[in-house]
Amino acid sequence: MTAWDVLINRDDLRRAELRHAAEKIDLAEGEVLLEVERFALTANNITYGIMGDSFGYWKFFPAPDGLGRIPVWGFAKVIESKAPDAPVGLRIFGYLPMSSHFTARLSKGRNGLVDTAAHRAELPPTYNAYSEAPEDEMDDHRALLRPLLMTSWLLDDFLAEDESVGSLVLSSASSKTAMGLAWFARRRGLEVVGLTSPSNAAKLAELGLYDRIVTYDEARSLSAKAPAVFVDFAGDPQVTSAVHTALGEGLSRSIIVGATRWQADRTPVDLPGPTPVLFFAPDQIRKRAGEWGYEELEARFMSALRAFVADATWLNVRQHVGPEALLAAYHDVLEGRARPDEGHIIRPV
Repeated sequence: MTAWDVLINRDDLRRAELRHAAEKIDLAEGEVLLEVERFALTANNITYGIMGDSFGYWKFFPAPDGLGRIPVWGFAKVIESKAPDAPVGLRIFGYLPMSSHFTARLSKGRNGLVDTAAHRAELPPTYNAYSEAPEDEMDDHRALLRPLLMTSWLLDDFLAEDESVGSLVLSSASSKTAMGLAWFARRRGLEVVGLTSPSNAAKLAELGLYDRIVTYDEARSLSAKAPAVFVDFAGDPQVTSAVHTALGEGLSRSIIVGATRWQADRTPVDLPGPTPVLFFAPDQIRKRAGEWGYEELEARFMSALRAFVADATWLNVRQHVGPEALLAAYHDVLEGRARPDEGHIIRPV
């Protein structure tokens, strides 16, 4: 077994390094060794790194001091087991590190498997849950879109509770989560305006997901049907200020989701209009699961996911194999060089 991890400097996301792991891992009772099969790499993972300390994302997969293992979503297979609920050969989907292998303490939960390791006990249950995952022709799309579209779908569900909303303005409009929200919201008849960098504007406009595309340098002159809601995937205070100023009294709500513009000056600024409020997807999952049950929630989401994939003929899934290819793809995503119409899937081998 040739095992490796990609470790990120927690103070400087540009500093990423490949480290080879121990050849032999001695499992404790209740533990399993998993071989990572594939995972997606998106702007969402950059948000995990930016918010790693404040939201506990660095805690899921321990690393040496000063370094971190950014979580990703994908598939892995049990290759050694001392856990009766997770036999060798079991294939799962869930939260993984950017690694070739990792250990987990898996046991049966209410809705699949749960990692019960002590260091994950106080972390959000959504991220500790793993589902059995037989191979499927949609596996690349599931790895790429399931976590992102789940957030998009939950956001749309959350926003649909307010029938007065006239439009949405989305920053980081080229991120897959924003693109998903735009698709869902426009199906409900809402106007959706996308904010993006000049380099992404033309390609994003071609995809037909937004009513209008506005570049960040034009944000202070944007307009949108009132009452408008700003959904912030970028985390750039200057962009947020521009949007609040431009929309004025026509802005009814401001919602924080991500922080893809990690290089932005994060000095707080005084904002006119509504105070930004964080949207945390696991809270909406708990709400709907309590009302509908987990099986109904999953059925509704999978129907939405299939509909999006069927319509997303523009989406080009790119495969990257091995740790060096992962590092190259990571820097492309980190520096904003990833194209809006591409999705990146990493295979360790």
